[in-house]
Amino acid sequence: MELLHLEATPRTNGSNTLRISNALIEGLTDKYPDLIVTTIDLFHHEVPAMAGDKIETKYLIMQGGEMKPSMTATWSDVESQIAGFMRADMYLISALMWNSTIPYALKYYIDTIVQPTYLFKYLPDRTPVGLANGKMVVVKTSGSNYAEPPMSYLDFHEPYLKGIFGFCGITDIHFINAYLMDITPEMREQSIKNAIEVQVPAVLAQF
Repeated sequence: MELLHLEATPRTNGSNTLRISNALIEGLTDKYPDLIVTTIDLFHHEVPAMAGDKIETKYLIMQGGEMKPSMTATWSDVESQIAGFMRADMYLISALMWNSTIPYALKYYIDTIVQPTYLFKYLPDRTPVGLANGKMVVVKTSGSNYAEPPMSYLDFHEPYLKGIFGFCGITDIHFINAYLMDITPEMREQSIKNAIEVQVPAVLAQF
């Protein structure tokens, strides 16, 4: 069994988000002794750019065309990223809220792997069908409390991840939220404690 951990935090040392994620990984490892954890640090991972020949190949695939030999070589980088994602049985995304949404490194990765015929396909009537599966946990930290007004309308982080991965077939998604990271040290530590001691066990019970 493989867990793919997508780290979308610029700080690997001292990251509040990773403190919570590491507690979850520890719990999953205890629950599944054969668990293999594959980590991709998205801020230091080379993701192929969806531009040039790659974007032309993407549209060619969407239109049902056949790739030219010159396209195959460049597209293999994209296929490698997709294969690594699809191989996993479970997913963990560690992503702080960044300007009301996900960090750019995570969006860059998503734009690379979400490709037609790989993570989704269209039926003859053009209805989209997701091709991915598995369970996903998202550990989200944020400076303010986005769970309720007046800030809740600014949370585009959770709806986006639910939407894009649901479109791709992953609908069993759990969120662990730690708010108030930027208010006071006491509030930050209390929120992290709640995430680790209350929310993490609740999620583990679903796996």
